[in-house]
Amino acid sequence: MTVAAIDPKRRALGKGLDSLLPRVPSPASAADTEGGKPREIPLDQIDHNPFQTRTQVNEEQLAELAASITSNGVVQPVLVRPLASGRFQLIAGERRWRASQLAGKQTIPAILRQVSDEQAMEITIVENLQRADLNPMEQARAFDRLSREFHMTQEQMAVRTGKDRASVANFLRLLRLPATVQARVEVGELSFGHARTLLAFEHPEEIEKAAKRVVDLSLSVRQTETYVQGLMHPERTKKNPKPETPIDPNVRDVQQRLQRALGLKVHIEDRNGRGRVIIDYARLEDFDTLLEQLAGE
Repeated sequence: MTVAAIDPKRRALGKGLDSLLPRVPSPASAADTEGGKPREIPLDQIDHNPFQTRTQVNEEQLAELAASITSNGVVQPVLVRPLASGRFQLIAGERRWRASQLAGKQTIPAILRQVSDEQAMEITIVENLQRADLNPMEQARAFDRLSREFHMTQEQMAVRTGKDRASVANFLRLLRLPATVQARVEVGELSFGHARTLLAFEHPEEIEKAAKRVVDLSLSVRQTETYVQGLMHPERTKKNPKPETPIDPNVRDVQQRLQRALGLKVHIEDRNGRGRVIIDYARLEDFDTLLEQLAGE
């Protein structure tokens, strides 16, 4: 299905999820869905959302949400759609649904909507992308589904999710990472910035090797950028100059006196009374003059 084929009544997601949810109540539930009024639905009558793009759930945050629900209830209703079997399928609000189960609730406030499988999938994906707690790989795969299954351009995805087009492009590029590196991003070993930097390499083996070193050394994103550039352009990497050894004031004084007397650059290397005197000359004439002075000729 192309974007152009979407029901014209459905407006851009940037105006809110409600704009994607047509209010076409079924006869059996017209009173419950009219005006988008929520109703209490038993949790055990709601089925999991098969279109969910979230793969990682922070159990600690889920427990915190469950504690809040125990004290204050569910503040924002979930979205569900009625099924032919008489049950309901979750569209949006999976964390609230799961936390309510964890809190021991029997029902949850829900708003009913009549939507197709295609509409439910699009709503779920975009609703997740508008949240801030998806890991980078989950976001990348969600954008990829919008591109493949709804034929959206990067510009259209940006408008629908409220992100800029460059961000959409960068997330999609993460899918080029080897599976092992994608797994590191999913569990938080590598950030979005790390992953984007590693994409400078062309071959998967290079990316995997560099990713392992970044994790092993706990490199920051800035350090990773320097490390990657050093591997890709070794000829540009300059060795760190050795710090200059402080010159003893007495040695410096003698060095300056010799330079004035000879008219040439003089460097004295002194180590506890032992060392050498280095005299630089640029022309043969300078060398002849130096020889005359030193030989007393």
